[in-house]
Amino acid sequence: MPTHKKLSPAAPWVEVAATRKDWDAAEPALLTSMFTQTLLIRTFEEYVLSLASQGLVHGPAHSSIGQEGGAVGSVLTLTGGDYVNGSHRGHHQFLAKAFGYVAPDGIDPLVPLPDAIRTVLSRGLSEICGLADGFCRGRGGSMHLQWREAGAMGTNAIVGGGVPQAAGFAWSARHAATDAVSVSYFGDGAVNIGSVLETLNLAGAWRLPMCFFIENNQYAVSTHVDEVTAEPRLSARGSGFNIPSWRVDGMDPLAVYLATGEAVAHMRAGGGPTVVEADVYRYFHQNGPFPGSAFGYRAKEEEKQWRDRDPLALLTSHLVRRGILTEQQVARCTAAVKAEMESVADELLEPKPGGKPGQRRIRPGLWPDPDFRDVGIRGDLREFDGARTAEPASVQGKLTERKFIDTVADVMARRMAEDERIIVLGEDVHRLKGGTNGATRGLADAFPGRVLGTPISENAFAGLAGGIALEGRYRPVVEFMYADFMWVAADQLFNQIGKARHMFGGTADVPLVLRSKVAMGTGYGSQHSMDPAGIFATAPGWRVAAPSTPFDYIGLMNSALRCDDPVVVLEHVDLYPSTGQVPVDDLDFCLPVGKAAVRREGADLTVLTYLAMTNHVLEAVESGDTDAEVIDLRWLDRASIDWDTIGASIQKTNNVLIAEQGAVGTSYGGWLADEIQRRFFDWLDQPVRRVTGGEASPSISKVLERAAIAGTDEVAAELEKITAR
Repeated sequence: MPTHKKLSPAAPWVEVAATRKDWDAAEPALLTSMFTQTLLIRTFEEYVLSLASQGLVHGPAHSSIGQEGGAVGSVLTLTGGDYVNGSHRGHHQFLAKAFGYVAPDGIDPLVPLPDAIRTVLSRGLSEICGLADGFCRGRGGSMHLQWREAGAMGTNAIVGGGVPQAAGFAWSARHAATDAVSVSYFGDGAVNIGSVLETLNLAGAWRLPMCFFIENNQYAVSTHVDEVTAEPRLSARGSGFNIPSWRVDGMDPLAVYLATGEAVAHMRAGGGPTVVEADVYRYFHQNGPFPGSAFGYRAKEEEKQWRDRDPLALLTSHLVRRGILTEQQVARCTAAVKAEMESVADELLEPKPGGKPGQRRIRPGLWPDPDFRDVGIRGDLREFDGARTAEPASVQGKLTERKFIDTVADVMARRMAEDERIIVLGEDVHRLKGGTNGATRGLADAFPGRVLGTPISENAFAGLAGGIALEGRYRPVVEFMYADFMWVAADQLFNQIGKARHMFGGTADVPLVLRSKVAMGTGYGSQHSMDPAGIFATAPGWRVAAPSTPFDYIGLMNSALRCDDPVVVLEHVDLYPSTGQVPVDDLDFCLPVGKAAVRREGADLTVLTYLAMTNHVLEAVESGDTDAEVIDLRWLDRASIDWDTIGASIQKTNNVLIAEQGAVGTSYGGWLADEIQRRFFDWLDQPVRRVTGGEASPSISKVLERAAIAGTDEVAAELEKITAR
């Protein structure tokens, strides 16, 4: 018979409850501040639901009424230097953090509200209504609230989407040698999603000062937590990652304060991440002013049982019992807060012309200007003022031959030595003499603590890097071992990092570089061989750099690292062993954003290409009879493509061929051909021609792989067709 040894989790898991003695021992100022914040949030949320019912909130109104105790109790343990982010139901957390920032000594319910509190209410309501004076200038609305100065780093409409970023805030705080902590709020629905579980593992492995705060409100829309997990005590998740965990009654703000205070003390002492689960209840449906019982998925009796444990009523009862406030003072304070909220709303609303009595509308002058639509998708590149640029023809000093892959490592080492903000992270970047291709050779030894080997969890570490970039102190460089792995991290790359600047108002920098290699032709098959240029170029927010020579790599990577936008730098493995001329002892120049290179001048045809396909095109042109002008695009995104160079060439040749190696379905050339025909239709003698790979992704079979990828032969064949016309 086998022997059995009982195993126990290494990390503690406890449940915390506040006793009568705890309520009696609590400082009056703490309890009055809890009361005032809870009352402010409750009144604010009631007003939002009222506006929603009048059709004055465009989009969802995810109310936090009933859940205020979890937010207020936890945020009161934090300082202005700490970070929070949250989910689509995040008004209460955002407001609590903002109140704590503008009134760090608390809010006295017996004196008029400070102007700063009124400003928070006004800007918060403006944002939820989509108005120009909102925190995000009307772009975020109910689900995307950010005030970076207050440490409110952004609520998030993607379930669990903000959790990896909170790990980035925590990493930045620790690397800067502060004792700040990061708290990420999310609900029971997010607990089972991959980004949360990946981040639990990453935060635990790296011992980050991050709190995973689970607001267990029992329902993901209409589905009860018992239906979707075998362990509805959600704080149990922490044990699986060796993370200390607390469970607490979220309807009791003091209990939440005590439990979160223990968790925060653990993190500030360097103990690593924590989990806090607060059992709360949303009084209303997922969205709007009706209770869940109106939709048939929960009983009125259940709702009554939870309402009988209301956090605001609990605070009021203890304040009156202890003689800190009288019932009359509570009533006056409640009336004053409601009057203040009405006054705030009166500044935003006016009677609707021709409407029914009492019907109102948003004051027309408060809406954003429609011309603001695309402002701030990317930055204005002012960070390049004074930057030194170079092209091979302009180099004054000596040139030497250098291998492409060695240049990758050279320029990263140079920039890291010059700029302590730069960090590198990815799978195996710290080992194997520079990762799987040698691109990070020597960096781990030269820059300890700044080259981070990650778990195999692209969603988590890409999101962590996004959080580092949003926090602003450091500039992360992320390596994806293969471009196809972007699909694993698609939410973080496209919903989060790419949209962050625009979504949060258009002014927040997101300085992040993603290095991604294109490995078609290496025999790695369908899931390791894609060219992602077409995906990134059509996604808002990203800039896309595509170097084809060692010289260009130096200049483009320097520009990427200087840029305050997210930049993906594509590296084709066919180019790694190639050589090219680079300046001797000069790794500091930039290539201007938005500048292509004419690799060959010609009069009959304009060929647009990039990366390794550039060499295939040049080879095909030189072996044929077509006098083609070959343009290496270098920058591929909508904001950075060099229309001046392209346009001048088209007006000379009147014919265009776009040549790329990858599959036709996700190809880059599709949007480019469409845009060229819109811009230069009158200059074209024929439709834009294209060379691409096949529909199928490259296979592992050497023969099928070659058939799936375009190269010199395919370009030569297309040139013959064009010449024969």
